Amino acid sequence: MKIFLDTIGCRLNQAEIESMSRQFRAAGHEIVAAAEHADMAVVNTCAVTTQAASDSRGKIRTIARAGVNEIVATGCWTSIQPNEAAALPNVRHVVANDKKDLLVPEVLGLPMESFEKEPMDRIPIPGLHRRTRAFIKVQDGCDNKCTFCVTTIARGEGRSRPLGDVIADVNAALAGGSKEIVLTGVHLGSWGQDLGAQHLRDLVHALLRETDVKRLRLSSLEPWDLDADFFSLWNDKRLMPHLHLPLQSGSDSTLKRMARKTTPDSFRGLVQAARSIMPDVAITTDLIAGFPGETDEEFSETLNFVREMNFSGGHVFTYSPRPGTGAARMKGQIKLEVGKRRNRILQAAIEESATSYREKFIGQTMSVLWESTTEYGEYGWRMEGWTGNYLRVSAIAASPRWNEVDDVMLLAATDGLVQGDILL
Repeated sequence: MKIFLDTIGCRLNQAEIESMSRQFRAAGHEIVAAAEHADMAVVNTCAVTTQAASDSRGKIRTIARAGVNEIVATGCWTSIQPNEAAALPNVRHVVANDKKDLLVPEVLGLPMESFEKEPMDRIPIPGLHRRTRAFIKVQDGCDNKCTFCVTTIARGEGRSRPLGDVIADVNAALAGGSKEIVLTGVHLGSWGQDLGAQHLRDLVHALLRETDVKRLRLSSLEPWDLDADFFSLWNDKRLMPHLHLPLQSGSDSTLKRMARKTTPDSFRGLVQAARSIMPDVAITTDLIAGFPGETDEEFSETLNFVREMNFSGGHVFTYSPRPGTGAARMKGQIKLEVGKRRNRILQAAIEESATSYREKFIGQTMSVLWESTTEYGEYGWRMEGWTGNYLRVSAIAASPRWNEVDDVMLLAATDGLVQGDILL
């Protein structure tokens, strides 16, 4: 059977769709690049914003129009709106998040015991989700009560995967040719809290000690899970110098309404501690514009704080009320056009600091893991990939260098990309 896989949203969704791909292949099925060639499709949906939910529905409808008669809908939006998902065209299976790990055997009617994990071969999933990096799910769910977030409702309570299982997955990915491992989770920094006296630092230490990983990267980390000592982990150069620390707001009063367990002062101290260990660390963030009750003064506090932090990049979301969350019931809902205007201002501030950050490295030689081949021209293959500190680099190669690591001289920063020359 030919199967098309698609996903919307976070890196955790990507990790899950990669796991499904391995299971389908292990059962003898083919993963195809386009829906029109598929007998079955699986869509891993997202609900973090109203746009993500809309994109999830649109994705399913598009696949149905392509002629796929058997669609499996799973993920966060499906878990929150199962009846709406089941009513979409050609949806034959609706799988909630708490059943997602059993999706493939249940859809195929096979016992879970019949699946032997194949190595995480770096032959990519065909189509839109070509990746060189291996996304490893180490944790799911979240016990935080951020008032804007629907993910806790969709994913349930926080739960960690045992250390041995994570090490086994990392070793399988390395055996399959992975050059970089990315640890993912809904609340990654909480790993180990439900396993006794363990912390994420214990997991990182174990992976660096017990595997041959060459590049290890952590995805999003809530700032309250970390302390200054955590950054001593980066004395091991295999840990990539990039931290994604969601801020959401630079206003103390707004953070309180969000029920975030941080303050601008504590966030500032954390960033200073990280930069004292890694002066050139890339620090990226998430922000919400137009949260309920956000005054002009609170927005100005956020804007000024964002400028002070000099982030190397980030995502800005215009607040959208999510069903079942505390913020959706708050007074002082901000008009959408106001939220969008604030979004544009914050995006401009982040892009200004991101441009400045990229320009710091012009003239330096850095290692790049190539992730995509975008085109072939007169001078060779156009490659794009990532440095350890998450600079997106583009260069020309004489032959496709997908999943290879090269030293690259960085020449110029343009339109979010750094242009470089491969040194071979």
